[in-house]
Amino acid sequence: MKLLFILMVLCAFAFYCRAQNKKESFLPYTGSDLGLTWSPKQSIFRIWAPTASKAQLKLYSQSFGGEPLQTIGLTKSKQGTWTATLPGNYLGTYYTFRIEYKGQWLNEVADPYAKAVGTNGKRAMIVDLKKTNPKGWENDHSPQLKSPTDAIIYELHIRDASIAANSGIINKGKFTGLTETGTKNNENFSTGLDHLTQLGVTHIHLLPFFDYNSVDESDTLKAQYNWGYDPLNYNTPEGSYASNTTDGNVRIKEFKQLIKTFHENGLSVVMDAVYNHTALTGESNFNQLVPGYYYRQTKDGKFSNATACGNETASEKAMMRKFMLESVLYWVNEYHVDGFRFDLMGVHDIETMNIISAALHKIKPGILLYGEGWTAGASTLPDSLRALKKNAAKLNAIAVFSDDIRDGIKGSVFDAADKGFASGKDGMEESIKFGIAAACKHPQIDYSKVNYSKAPYAKEPGSTITYTECHDNNTLWDKLSISAATATVKERIEMHKLALSIVLTSQGISFLHAGTEFLRNKKGIENSFASPDSINAIDWSLKTKNIAVFTYVQQLIQLRKAHPAFRLQTAAQIKDNILFFDTPPGIIGYQLNGVTVKDSWKEIQVWFNGNGEEKEIPALKINGFKTVIVNNIFVTSSSLEKLILKPYSCIVLYKE
Repeated sequence: MKLLFILMVLCAFAFYCRAQNKKESFLPYTGSDLGLTWSPKQSIFRIWAPTASKAQLKLYSQSFGGEPLQTIGLTKSKQGTWTATLPGNYLGTYYTFRIEYKGQWLNEVADPYAKAVGTNGKRAMIVDLKKTNPKGWENDHSPQLKSPTDAIIYELHIRDASIAANSGIINKGKFTGLTETGTKNNENFSTGLDHLTQLGVTHIHLLPFFDYNSVDESDTLKAQYNWGYDPLNYNTPEGSYASNTTDGNVRIKEFKQLIKTFHENGLSVVMDAVYNHTALTGESNFNQLVPGYYYRQTKDGKFSNATACGNETASEKAMMRKFMLESVLYWVNEYHVDGFRFDLMGVHDIETMNIISAALHKIKPGILLYGEGWTAGASTLPDSLRALKKNAAKLNAIAVFSDDIRDGIKGSVFDAADKGFASGKDGMEESIKFGIAAACKHPQIDYSKVNYSKAPYAKEPGSTITYTECHDNNTLWDKLSISAATATVKERIEMHKLALSIVLTSQGISFLHAGTEFLRNKKGIENSFASPDSINAIDWSLKTKNIAVFTYVQQLIQLRKAHPAFRLQTAAQIKDNILFFDTPPGIIGYQLNGVTVKDSWKEIQVWFNGNGEEKEIPALKINGFKTVIVNNIFVTSSSLEKLILKPYSCIVLYKE
């Protein structure tokens, strides 16, 4: 019997191994030393290349060009890895890898795990990371985030923030530009870092700052622009934002200084992470070391393309999952990053995202995680396994963007002429109420009338990003200029203020696009990912021109931060403490109970008018309330007898 049992166990194990091999083809590497392990005494290199017949390491004295100093054969090691140990101190040396596959040598590439690279990221660099730490780095501490719904996110592109002539910033377009204080526009209004702290947001979501492919770092004087959603090297900062592109140390130190400065000013930093695809496909670092492995493929052997960028990574595969996990942990541990926004998160599998969330929350409980719960095309991985918006309840402590409230407020992003609630479109009330409740279940919402989601999908309000614009598509001001072209400028300003009033008083995690607080435009360009600075640069004169709008948004942020009733933390609190009133078309009114969350205001009423006509709020409903916002203007508290909602306006009332 004992022998039979052993045979049964062996058969079961053999079956398991066959299944695993069939599933992935290769055994994963379980160590934590892929890439370079450096010390002054030696450098140890290890790559995972299980299909290679040979592998080489090439050493260089410069970041690009020139002949290699040495070419060293790597030795085959455990679990599909190849390794070499070089005695001595190789600090400052550049290196690449290449493998022989099916009898042919493939391209030499930078180490996928590289912590530093030279110009254009073609070669990795050996660095002492301790020497990249700015003064006082050991005392750097992130601002505390008690609840995800306490976050007010501000999405910003590093170059956009400072490149304009009127930014008053010296180091334009650079990491260091955002560390400058005392910067002002031509009319003496604060810009850059001082502007961010003045506005009062909590988190700065920086568009991709990892090393991306599209900008030529060898010619920093050439007019170039890209958002950066074309990853080349995931674990080192982008060189075009550094004062020196050739020395890999500089970009690291300058970005750490940026984070330290933000932290000292009470600002957390969110990294825009793009693990769903790579800029290069067949020629990528991944594919040149393990051809085909890191990407999903169709039945006919082509690269699956749910990203519309030529490929999609296979997060469900052990070594891609391992790479993603180790990468985010590295950014948190080495750079003190406070959160991640996952680009096209719907490409990634749910299991990987939850593994990442658990690991990050273990080392940084207040970390903020969110992503796009959709893809740009069909994937070979079934919908049920992917981190799509409809699967948000399966994600642990990871939020998804609500396109329901986004387009409910301003109209479809796919139709520039389409209006939303804030610009007078009929029938959008339930979509706005769905967003006010942060996609959580609420008995007063008619889900059949919600624009996209016909059922709630959020476990908690912290699972939802509440927004109406981001870097993608038209800015809110451009959208209103196109869809409400017959309205006056004054009317569109009120629409804009109404839209941001909805975002900043709704439940969930508030998210703002940089410059929206003073009516930023991109001259009608809908997709400005590679447009010049003339389109993308933040025009700081708009702050002067629209200072009243800036002040209003600043006050909305202060209001949200001061009152926990706008930042409920559970779905049960939303169900029990929000009461929607019966209202005519184009009007939304609701009451918040502040007592249960120990708000200084016992009751709060919020009213929105998306009509082009005035509407009166019944006196019976507002009896005993005082005003704080009347028709998109903050006012001194006063008692009421009646209240008129002007067109495209917000009113907020309270009882102490």
